[in-house]
Amino acid sequence: MGKQFWQRPVFFDRNRVYRVYLGGKLFHDFLGDAPKDGFYPEEWVASTVHAMNAVSKGPFEGISIIEGTDLPFTKLLEEHREDCLGSRKTLGVLVKYLDSAIRLPMQVHPTRAFSREYFHSPYGKAESWVVLATRPDACLYYGFSREVTREEFEAAVDASLTDKTCMTSFVNRVDVKPGDVFFVPAGMIHAIGPGCLLLEAQEPSDFTVQPEHWCGEHLLSEHEMYLGLDRKIANSCFDFTRYGARVVEDGRQTPKLLEQTSNMRYESLIGPDCTDCFSVDRLTLCGGSAVLHAGAGVHIVSSGAGAVRCGDFAHALKKGDYFFLPACAAGEAIVEGELELLICRGGIEP
Repeated sequence: MGKQFWQRPVFFDRNRVYRVYLGGKLFHDFLGDAPKDGFYPEEWVASTVHAMNAVSKGPFEGISIIEGTDLPFTKLLEEHREDCLGSRKTLGVLVKYLDSAIRLPMQVHPTRAFSREYFHSPYGKAESWVVLATRPDACLYYGFSREVTREEFEAAVDASLTDKTCMTSFVNRVDVKPGDVFFVPAGMIHAIGPGCLLLEAQEPSDFTVQPEHWCGEHLLSEHEMYLGLDRKIANSCFDFTRYGARVVEDGRQTPKLLEQTSNMRYESLIGPDCTDCFSVDRLTLCGGSAVLHAGAGVHIVSSGAGAVRCGDFAHALKKGDYFFLPACAAGEAIVEGELELLICRGGIEP
């Protein structure tokens, strides 16, 4: 008897998500979409997370749908949790493609402790960036560039209503190129700058405090800025104790080689020495095949082409494709070709 569809690599319908900032043009080369910017600048990959937009597009906004069905990924995991997740209770990671044409607002994400107290959620939103492609002058903003008092910060928040650049004066601007990797801990002020196509892996939530008043030409509402919290409470998410060039050095990650053969290289991009919230690995295959061992993981083809096989199931792969490998298929599924896979998995569950 052949495997059920949830017992082999699971593919999904496309899942572009509405945001209030412009972007998405770089999806053309990566996903084959029309080469234009719009207000769907994110593709949520094998997602179990509902998108928190001011105007909801429906109960499954942001949640992935299994390819060729109307079945939400969340429902599949509920019905076949052991096959899909093994001993895990949840997937434990949210993965996105994100292409920004403009600078996003200065923002921060909460810790798990803050989320439990104020959002009644076990997950915060530590996150990571893998730069996939760039436009000219692409950059990120990461960490306070100098010591900033809470009073100075709050004054800048007020001033940002009429001065759209004032908050950039005390945040490190970092030029980036494809291949750069950063970890963004909860509490770290940051913003994605213009011209970045990123793979963003993070804890599975959509909690963002963004006290800057503008996102491009969109004036943010109080709820979009503070998620319904009191301003003082929301802004307590920011960590003012870390600043300077050192925070950028600490955030930038160097790949760590885990395994290498004549045709395969396996590296850790975001690992346990960085965070226990989730992991990001990279498998580079130069012909031939390799066994996939990362069950309950989201697999993304960041370059090249090939195929994935599991028993009598086979599916061609090209740049931009992604799939979920259920726990029960770990060690059985095989990838072949000349390609690079980014593999994202949940970490320690709260």
